[in-house]
Amino acid sequence: MIKEEAQQSKTFSGFLKVLDQRFEEVAIVAGFLFFTMLITLQVINRYVLTFADIANIGVWSEELARYTFIWVSYIGAALVIKKRANINVDAVIRNLPASLNQVLNLVSSLLTFVLFYILIKGGIATITMQVTNHQVTPAMGIPMYIPYLAVPLGISLMFFRTLQNVIEDIKRMSFKSILLSIAITIILFLPIFLIENINATLLLFVYFILLIIMGVPIAFSLGIATLVTTINTQAIPLDYFSQAAFNGIDSFPIMAIPFFVAAGVIMGSGGLLRRLLNLGNELVGFFPGGLALVTVITCMFFAAISGSGPATVAAVGTMMIPEMKRQGYSVAFSAAIVAAAGSIGVIIPPSNPFVIYGVVGQQSVGKLFIAGIIPGILIGIVLMILAYRTSKKNGWKGNKDRIDIKAVFRAAWDAKLALVVPVIILGGIYGGYMTPTEAAAVSVTYGLIIGLCVYRDLKFKDIYNCLVESGSTTAVIIILMAMATIFGRFITIERVAEAVAAIVLGISTNKFVVLLLINIFLLFVGMVMEALAAIIILTPILLPMVLQLGVDPIQFGVIMVVNLAIGFITPPVGVNLFVASGISKVRIEEIVRPAIPLILGMIVILLLVTYIPEISLWLPSLMN
Repeated sequence: MIKEEAQQSKTFSGFLKVLDQRFEEVAIVAGFLFFTMLITLQVINRYVLTFADIANIGVWSEELARYTFIWVSYIGAALVIKKRANINVDAVIRNLPASLNQVLNLVSSLLTFVLFYILIKGGIATITMQVTNHQVTPAMGIPMYIPYLAVPLGISLMFFRTLQNVIEDIKRMSFKSILLSIAITIILFLPIFLIENINATLLLFVYFILLIIMGVPIAFSLGIATLVTTINTQAIPLDYFSQAAFNGIDSFPIMAIPFFVAAGVIMGSGGLLRRLLNLGNELVGFFPGGLALVTVITCMFFAAISGSGPATVAAVGTMMIPEMKRQGYSVAFSAAIVAAAGSIGVIIPPSNPFVIYGVVGQQSVGKLFIAGIIPGILIGIVLMILAYRTSKKNGWKGNKDRIDIKAVFRAAWDAKLALVVPVIILGGIYGGYMTPTEAAAVSVTYGLIIGLCVYRDLKFKDIYNCLVESGSTTAVIIILMAMATIFGRFITIERVAEAVAAIVLGISTNKFVVLLLINIFLLFVGMVMEALAAIIILTPILLPMVLQLGVDPIQFGVIMVVNLAIGFITPPVGVNLFVASGISKVRIEEIVRPAIPLILGMIVILLLVTYIPEISLWLPSLMN
């Protein structure tokens, strides 16, 4: 009997251990597959099964997909915390002594606990109100508290994972360091209670910048800075935090982001990318620096699938950097050209930054997509010219003597299923058949079918890993947007955009001068902040100002994204540099040197896009 009880206890303990390790992953995969199926079925029902109109699927499927997406986002955020994979600016803290780094990490967690408490408390209050008032969802008619539970329960799970990390960290810290962490946390809160009549805007941005420098994840820096300012000024009710954490991401267009991320990850893991590389090789492989040119061409092809710069670098770089090294190219140059070409992933559609800008700036995502085509192609051409010149100078020859037209057609035919993806996405959007979100969902379904049933190079374990990666990547972006909604509310109340416009226009009212100042500012921001975070924070501030000057909002979206794409390859935060460095095993400082001409070439295109509006507006004008 005792032996059986011990065995049962051991089994239960093992179950809890697996649950602790895999809960978020399984929930992400199940949720991802579910809302992908819903949106795909919605499109199929509209065009293939219109005669059936399955239970009016279009009425409730979008709502159910959105609510599932919110649940998945908060569960995914807990996994990000567990893996310590949040987006933060570590340019300062990574150069500090290990003991001080530990102190600041603990301070970050303690501050985050306060934010979590406010979100959970406000979430419970909102749910209580929803239950009391018998609120139901518009389409499905289910109690509103069911989808809204994602906030308090998801934040509670994030609280638990943060607590696990804190316990793990404390075990490695001295008692003195722990006391110092608690003291710093208390000191950070003292000014808001001791000093009255502080300028709200100044307080908001001082705390935000301070938290960023301390290495607090950007999403939580936004939330904590707004919370601190709210406590001092009482400009908005604290319950608004939890409401914004739900409403800020309850958006169908935002759902395009996880789908584009997943499409890129899935197709990069299967045979589609390899076939694109073969096509690129047949097209330009015979030129001096053929492999470098193939890298740029493939990044441009893959950009039309992925929507992500780092994902493009990871997928293409894993194959191309070792091959370039084997054929005698400088490893540093190989990493640099992959990092630079990977930035095209956020310019050529689909593009996650364009989705974010479109949602935040209330602009057409479809027009933004098509506006990025010509700038993206121009950047690709410039990078190819620079790669050709560098390769010719260093004697890096092509891997064949001349182009073989028959081989090009064979490679194109072999890659036809990969080349269809941009047609599905862009053709569906611009043909008026699908929204960007629906086109993205269909592309994920297409990638799964091709990988599983046609090429058969994707296993179910690969799909599991791809969806976990996609869910984690998406969760970082979505929680950032939720916190930015709260931050943006305060910016609106305090009329920050008007104040910034007054300062800048006080320097000059000349449109060309102002755009130059904005470009310089954005290039600097791109050096120290991740692109999506910068777009979320700065769009509400800068867009109203440029509209006063008569700049088209679509053109300005392209200007912002090209600027921040350059930020992908500029230290200290250049994400593409870190990815390329990890693949090539070369230090970032070595990669930056050969990347400088590439960066300058991209800046030339940026200036052309800034001062020649037709480059980005010609194609969208054809849609009108």
